Order: sequence, then structure tokens, then C-alpha cells
Amino acid sequence: DFRMGTGVGAIFRLPRRPAWRGAMLTKFETKSNRVKGLAFHSSRPWVLASLHNGVVQLWDFRMGTLIDRFDEHDGPVRGVCFHQSQPLFVTGGDDYKIKVWNYKLRRCLFSLLGHLDYIRTVQFHVEHPWIVSASDDQTIRIWNWQQRSCVSVLTGHNHYVMCAQFHVKDDLVLSASLDQTVRVWDIGGLRKKTLPETVTPEERSAMGPPMPDPAGSSPGGSLSSKLGKAIPNMKVEDLFGGNDATVKYVLEGHDRGVNWASFHSTLPLIVSGADDRQVKLWRMNETKAWEVDTLRGHINNVSCALFHPKQELIISNSEDKSIRVWDMSKRQGVQTFRREHDRFWILAVHQESNLLAAGHDGGMIVFKLERERPAFTPISGGVLFVKDRYVRSFDYGSGKDTALMSIRRSGNSGGPAVARSVHYNEQENMLLVCHDTDGGSYELYSVPRDGRSSDQSQECKRGAGSSAVFVARQR
Repeated sequence: DFRMGTGVGAIFRLPRRPAWRGAMLTKFETKSNRVKGLAFHSSRPWVLASLHNGVVQLWDFRMGTLIDRFDEHDGPVRGVCFHQSQPLFVTGGDDYKIKVWNYKLRRCLFSLLGHLDYIRTVQFHVEHPWIVSASDDQTIRIWNWQQRSCVSVLTGHNHYVMCAQFHVKDDLVLSASLDQTVRVWDIGGLRKKTLPETVTPEERSAMGPPMPDPAGSSPGGSLSSKLGKAIPNMKVEDLFGGNDATVKYVLEGHDRGVNWASFHSTLPLIVSGADDRQVKLWRMNETKAWEVDTLRGHINNVSCALFHPKQELIISNSEDKSIRVWDMSKRQGVQTFRREHDRFWILAVHQESNLLAAGHDGGMIVFKLERERPAFTPISGGVLFVKDRYVRSFDYGSGKDTALMSIRRSGNSGGPAVARSVHYNEQENMLLVCHDTDGGSYELYSVPRDGRSSDQSQECKRGAGSSAVFVARQR
């Protein structure tokens, strides 16, 4: 029986839908060869997708159009990244090449050579003229793209390095490897050595005065002067490995190879995903790093795991053909989105908006986890809407925004109880609120006038269904 009541304002409801389909809002979808790398532009509605067949696609996800395609790599392109402010992007492929492109000129500017095996990820630094790359040759390399040279090779992993990324503020690099470890590297020394203009007065005073070179103090001169004569243009610390990039922490805890690791943008947290099907959360301070918790639920290798930039959520995807959303504070899964035939390989988050992108065997999707526009309904002389779990009214004439009542509710799914739609019966002053949580539900409230009980949660009648509306004669 899909009907409740028979009088004025009777409610019709539809049967409930499966809970996992919840609130995923697909904004844009492509069908293509397998997508291995994704990157959002910082300000334009663009997303780059690097494919297993060697093509790099530039899409406008708002218009749903292919702007350009770049086809110079020989073999799969696994890493791609936009520059924060310049009209540039960087790619890394199975041809051992890193290519820097100008999308305005629509061509590759130059290639960076040095890796000896497949390149897994590439990333621009947000501030310095650096690119970090991870490779199956077991190294991480940092390049100065303005000078077109390699400035540091980070060695220590003893299997393929699956990803590497810069910290957004600190002098840190994070890497994940099939040697089952996640490593945090301190690159403060590298910055001070290769970018002396970035050294602050405090750092300069802490470094102390430069050591004099006792070249003339002994008949034979110093080691550095001897080597300088033998190998010009080569510094001793470059020859023997200086202390410009050092391992700060080695995070051990995964039982199989680690495919991805990500920094949190503001908190001292790391998330990682591995072939042991687990997503792990780590915390670090100045002296140590430790495992906080393990998130279990994926039933195949975890391909990628990221922090949501705006909410306390972790998003992961896997070869089990699912994307999972986890609550960071409760440490439990709150949403799962599945595809029938396509394994997921990569995730990207937009730092300024609520957008995410996921690459899979058959293309990619750009999506949101929830609507940002509040549910609203027009009323005479204004609008009624639900925001932050309060029912509010806005009067067009006076411009007054009034909180009418609280509708704090406890959903069983653990996810945010975001109202999908609201309907208002002005004759009887009744409000109908529809939610996607718990597989679809609705609530019927009596609305107080002028917000007399805005601080008190109102009692309501609840029911299950994917949608509900008022039905009445002559309305």
C-alpha cells in the first residue's frame, strides 16, 4: 500500500530504493580506454584524463565537451597534473618520459629523461618550480622544470614506487611502494640548497655561518678542491649523496604492496590503500608517525585513497569495482558506489569545490557526494528551505532570514542527513521533508509560525520511500 490518508494533503510515496545508490550526483561521464590518471584544473571547469592507450584527454566537464587530446607518449600514461597558475600540465608514461605541455600552445614543450622504468605519478609543487615523479625503477625524482634538470633522486624503496606527492605547505614528500611501506621524506635541505631565495631569516640564523674551505691550509689542499680539479662542475655532496632529502618516517603496517598514499591538506594525517584490501589512517608529529586505524570493506586491491578537502571523509576506490566513502571520526563506511564491469584505478578531488573524479576500465566519472544547493520550496512572498538541519524562511520584501524549527534527526546509515526535497502545505502549515538516507525516507512536520520553537527539535511522522508529495483537490 503506497498511500497514507485520504483527505486534504494526503501523502503518496514510492517504494524505497537500494541504500548504496544514495546521493552520488554524476556531473559528467566519459567512455574511453582505461583511465589511469586524473587531474582537475584549479580554476577552470576542466579535467585531464590520461589513458592506458597513450592518449591524454582534456575535458570541459561543465559543458561535457572534449577540448583537446595529446598523443605523444609511447604506451600507457599513468600520471598527469595541472600547474597551479601557469598554462602547463605534466604527464608521465611507460616510455620512461616525463613531458611538460602548454595547453594554450597545444604542444609538448620538453621531456625530462632519467627514470629507467615506468613512471607511475607526476605532480607539480604548488609554490616551487618542482615536479616530483615516482617510478618502477624504485626511485622518486625531484625535477626543476624551469631549469629542465633533475635536482634530487630519493632512494630507499626496494620495489616499484607507486605514487609520490608533495605536501601542500611543509617541506615533505610522501611515497607508497610495493615494498609494503609508506615513506615520508624531508626535503627542507633540498629547498635551502637549490632554492636559496626561499630561505627565511630564521632558517638562515639556525644554519649558522658557512664552513670555510681549508683548501690552502695543507700542501695537497682539501678533498673538495682535489675533486674539483678532477671533476669540474661536480660538488662532493652530489657525488656521495648529501643530506638534502632524507627519510623522516617509514610507515609499516600493510601486509601487501601499497598502491597509494595521500597527505591531509591541513591536519598531520596520511591515508594509504594497498593490495591487502585495507585503507589505513596514519598520524604524524615532529618526531614520529604511527597507525591510527584500519578501514576494512574492499574485497580486492585498493587502487587509490584520498581525503575530502572540505569534509571529514576519506574516499577510496578499488579493483573490486567500488568507490567507498568513510567517516574519518567514526572510522566506518558511510557510502558505497559500485559499477558492474569496471575496475577503478584512480581518484582526484577538486581542492576548491565539492567535485571528485574517478577513472575506471571504461572511462571516468566526475561526481559530487551531495547537493550543495539546499532543498527549498516557494511560499507566498518568499521561500522555505532546509539548511544545517534547520527549516528557515526567507522573505523577499524585508530580506529577513528566519529559523522556524530544528529537524535534527538520527539516520541509521551514519551519513549526513541532507534533505533532498521539501514540500509545504500552507493551508495546514505542514512540511514534508524527503531524505536519501536509510534507502529513502520522508518526515512530516507541523511548522510553528515565526520561529517560536526554532531551538527545539520537532516531533514528526516518518515513513520509508524514495519520494513523497502532498496531493489535494484544487491544489
